[in-house]
Amino acid sequence: MSDTEEIKLISLSDLRPFEEQPFKVRLDESMDELVRSVKENGILSPIIARLGKDGGYEILSGHRRAKACEIAGIKNVPVIVKDIDDDAAAILLVDSNLQRENIFPSEKAYAYKLKLEALKHQGARTDLTSSQFGTKLRSDEIIAKEFGDSRNQIQRYIRLTELIDPLLNLVDEKRLPLNAAVELSYLGTKAQADVVQMIERHEAVPSIGQAAKMRKFAQENRLSYDVMDSIMLEQKPEKIKVVLKEDRLRKYFPKNYTPKQMQNIIEKLLSKWARNRKEPER
Repeated sequence: MSDTEEIKLISLSDLRPFEEQPFKVRLDESMDELVRSVKENGILSPIIARLGKDGGYEILSGHRRAKACEIAGIKNVPVIVKDIDDDAAAILLVDSNLQRENIFPSEKAYAYKLKLEALKHQGARTDLTSSQFGTKLRSDEIIAKEFGDSRNQIQRYIRLTELIDPLLNLVDEKRLPLNAAVELSYLGTKAQADVVQMIERHEAVPSIGQAAKMRKFAQENRLSYDVMDSIMLEQKPEKIKVVLKEDRLRKYFPKNYTPKQMQNIIEKLLSKWARNRKEPER
C-alpha cells in the first residue's frame, strides 16, 4: 500500500505517542503560546500518524500539537495517516522533530540512535569502526549530512544514551559538559551512581580531565569510590552552574514583566537576604 495524504478528523483519544518517541513535550511558556494559538486558529498543520499495531494511531509528527489540543479541550484533530513500517516511521519522526529549536542533548542523543538503527535495518552500511570504502555512505555520514553535526559528534551524542538519568539530566541542564559526560558514559551504572554522589558531595561536576581519568581507571578495573573521590580532589573541578529558567520563574511574576524586570526583583531579594544573614542575632 502507498502513503495517503488524505486528512482525516480523528478523536484525540485515539492518538498515542510513538513507542520510541525521544522528544519531550514540555509544559513551558512555548506550550502556553501554542495552546493560545490552537484555541484561536485551530491546528494549522495536520498531525502525522500511522495505524497502531493494537488499534488507534501512533503520532509521528505533532506530539506538541496533540498536547496543546488536549489542554485546550479540543476533542477531534486533523491527521494525515501514513502506511509505513517501523523504520520509515522512526526516520519520519526524527526528521520531523530534530529541526526544532531548543532540543535537549538527551533528545538529540536518542533521536540520532533511533535513526541510525532504522537506517541499519534499511540496509545502509553500518561499519562504525573503519574508514569508508566505495561510494556508499555510512549511516552516521547520512545523518551528519542531514543535520550538520560531524560523524564524531553524532557518535558522542549517541554515547549519552548509556548514561543513567541523573547524569543525563545534568547534561540537559547544562551543568555537566557534553565531553565529560561522554567519558562518564563508559562507566558502569554502579560507578555512574557513585559519580552522582560525588557531585552532590563536592558540589561540583567532574572536569573533562577528571572524567577521562575515571574512565581509564575503570578500564583497568581499578576504579573504586575512594579512587573516584581522590580524582575529584586532584584538580579544581568545574563548578555547577545555577541556571534559573524563565518558564519556571514566570509563575512568581506578573505576566507583563520582562526578563530584565524579573532579574532586578531577584537581585533585590537576594541582596536583602544577604543583609539579613549578616545581621547579628539579638
